[in-house]
Amino acid sequence: MSTTSAHLVPFLPFLHDHDGEQLSGVHTPGGPDGAPDARPTVVLLHGAGAGRKERLLPLLAEFAGRDCRGLAFDFSGHGGSSGALRELSLRRRFEQAVSVIDAHTPAGGPLVLVGFSMSGQTAADLVRHYGRRVAALGLAAPAVYAAAAWDVPFGDGDGPFSAIIRRPGSWRSAPALDALRAYAGRAVLVVPGTDAVIPPAVTEAVQDALAARAQYSRLDLPEADHGLGQWLHDRPGARRELVTALLTGFGDGGWTATRAWVAAQLPPGRAVTGRSALRGGWSSQMRALTLDDGASLVLRTFVKPFFRRHAPALLAREATVLALLADRDGVPAPLPVAVDAAAEHCDHPSLLMTRLPGRVRVDERDERDERGEGDQGGEGREGSDLGRRLDLLAAQLGRVHAVVPDARPRRYEAWTAPERVQAPPGAVWERAVAVLRREPPAYEGCFLHRDYHPGNVLFSGDGADLRVSGVVDWGETSWGPADLDVAHCSTALALLHGPEHGLGFRERYEALGGRRLADGPDHLYWRLLDALHYCPDAAKLAGPWRELGRTDLTPEVLADRLAAYVSGLLERYGG
Repeated sequence: MSTTSAHLVPFLPFLHDHDGEQLSGVHTPGGPDGAPDARPTVVLLHGAGAGRKERLLPLLAEFAGRDCRGLAFDFSGHGGSSGALRELSLRRRFEQAVSVIDAHTPAGGPLVLVGFSMSGQTAADLVRHYGRRVAALGLAAPAVYAAAAWDVPFGDGDGPFSAIIRRPGSWRSAPALDALRAYAGRAVLVVPGTDAVIPPAVTEAVQDALAARAQYSRLDLPEADHGLGQWLHDRPGARRELVTALLTGFGDGGWTATRAWVAAQLPPGRAVTGRSALRGGWSSQMRALTLDDGASLVLRTFVKPFFRRHAPALLAREATVLALLADRDGVPAPLPVAVDAAAEHCDHPSLLMTRLPGRVRVDERDERDERGEGDQGGEGREGSDLGRRLDLLAAQLGRVHAVVPDARPRRYEAWTAPERVQAPPGAVWERAVAVLRREPPAYEGCFLHRDYHPGNVLFSGDGADLRVSGVVDWGETSWGPADLDVAHCSTALALLHGPEHGLGFRERYEALGGRRLADGPDHLYWRLLDALHYCPDAAKLAGPWRELGRTDLTPEVLADRLAAYVSGLLERYGG
């Protein structure tokens, strides 16, 4: 080991017996005899292959220097532990980690988990197991795996485990991603500049999962490769940066600055007494805040790097649009309370606004059936609660397009282009992409929501009393063709409820007071400009819907629906 601060920390070695193996580990001394030790315990989890605890000792020392307890150990088959690596499995890794943590940390005390490579999966398993005890989570070039790999021994590289993890896309439904989506503490994703082991799509999926609830940030190390344990071993500056990132706002979930800013925006004497995550968002985190007088607010926060970079424009535009809509009848939108678009005061760019009544509805069942009032066969979709919702969606969009602003918002931006579409092979897809190889059609512009779909519309009541109670997420508001909003909502409906509902949304919109849309090939252009944006991964759009209960929307179902919808558009509008 190079000369580092690790030599200043008296690590204590131990051997831990578990399931017939001896696991070799080290930990820092506890507090004075008999005194409670409330310090967080940092648990460092090495990767697979040649991974071992010794590489992580300088990082452990850095945490210990910040008044943390420290713990690192070798999984069986690694380092100083007994056992054979080929007999290890993801399940046994998890069980070994739980056994060591329970034996060598204060019961119920806060944990900081840092997992490297394969231990990204192990850390996610521990998050699911320990719940709120995990106050901070660091994932360094993490891997996640299909559920089928959980109990399969690693073998020698050519057995069943290897076959499962080498199956293309097998990781997409990894249970670890669900555990990370549910995690609400501090989270730091460490990404090397070059990673020959973890595909970029896996890293993006982990990032999306962490950004759903956690106080998330990303630490990019452009000069590093996949072996981050060894890379950090020799770089004290990078170790300090990682430790600082993980311990920022410790004990408050990392939200210290944001909570102080929110408190400063409240009326005198008011305080936040409850917080809860709102489901169904993808670009940002949404939290409902309950005040001591019973009033409710919503906090919108951008944590994903892409949206954080664009937050100054997005949140400033949204706050302006919400103020504009406050004076307009027919479009129920929140009222802006305060905005910190550039995160000058908050931990992340944030917008505080009033909370609207109602909820997002992406289900397909008739609410009367949910209450047990429908007959056994149920009504057809067009006579059901779903059919009523689609009519309300269409009519509400027409009212959005009728808004005449004092000043036009920015011109719409296209979200794809023919050279950027990653369509599957096949004649239908080639025809669809070819439709976009032209200048955009001429159009009569109007006020666009630009991200109008069922996930951004709230409903209250049911049956004859069902109504739209809110339209949210106005950060993409633009000026452009009404066809584009219709196209975006149609794509979502095709994926949510089936291609026929996406194909038929135009007729609903026009029949219920919407603007006159383009004909034939011109309308087809706008519809495909939206639909092809979701090639080849329509599942990304459906992530929030799955959170809301639509677990039937598997990647396979969504891919089939998108293909059928695109085929239907070509057949209906030519091209």
